[in-house]
Amino acid sequence: MLRRVMFMLAWSFVSIPCFADPASKDAPEEKPGMTSLFTGLNLNGWEGDPQLWTVAGGKIRGETTRENAAKGNTFLVWREGVVKDFELRLSFRSNNTNNSGIQYRSKRITDASAKNNWVVRGYQFEVRNENVLPSVSGFIFDEGGKRGRLCLVGERASNNSVGKKEVAETFLDADGYKKIMRLDDWNDVVIIAKGNQISHYLNGSLIVDFTDNNSLHAANEGVLALQLHAGNPMWVEFKNIRLRKIEADKKETDKKSDEKSSESKKSDVVPSKN
Repeated sequence: MLRRVMFMLAWSFVSIPCFADPASKDAPEEKPGMTSLFTGLNLNGWEGDPQLWTVAGGKIRGETTRENAAKGNTFLVWREGVVKDFELRLSFRSNNTNNSGIQYRSKRITDASAKNNWVVRGYQFEVRNENVLPSVSGFIFDEGGKRGRLCLVGERASNNSVGKKEVAETFLDADGYKKIMRLDDWNDVVIIAKGNQISHYLNGSLIVDFTDNNSLHAANEGVLALQLHAGNPMWVEFKNIRLRKIEADKKETDKKSDEKSSESKKSDVVPSKN
């Protein structure tokens, strides 16, 4: 009987979704140690179609035209590593003829299914110059996958192990989003991923809180990338791209904790009397 009770208690802890602090819907303050991923001068460290991606005025610009169209969704891929647990901050603006996105923990696709040389699939922070829910900036989209819109703006939600979605709370309505989104202007993004919990912030406010427990499709690491969507001609711009790897912070915290524990043990030693 005791073993059964202990098993049920353990399972209850595993099954509870891990959400961001429900008491706070403000973006956390930026901590020291963020690494800039874009110099503002060139695309060093990035790879994409040179006919579609340029740098001007300290910002990355992706643009398609009818004469210079994208052959399928195409991406500017950060080539300096992958991200696991992280905090990403950047700003974007775009027109409203098409949509874009910010990829994270995504997979580079190089097989025959890729329509061009710069294709990725995975989690996406949707980018749109629109403010009428639900097709707005900030929802989580499974780019190139089969799961579609994983978590809509304003939802605190989770997927179970087989992908069934449960919405625990809707904390942002249509009027609230219109006050957050800046049409035809720069918008500030914060994306924080810790384990299977993902939070999206827009202009200082929490807009998505999602826990992905899907045992088959959830990703805990992958590449960063910026999207240009196929179809209607469009442009999108990004700037001030910076990253903090949370696992590095954890190692430093653990190191300081070990040092403090070691010092504490030394102070507890009672000197012997001669």
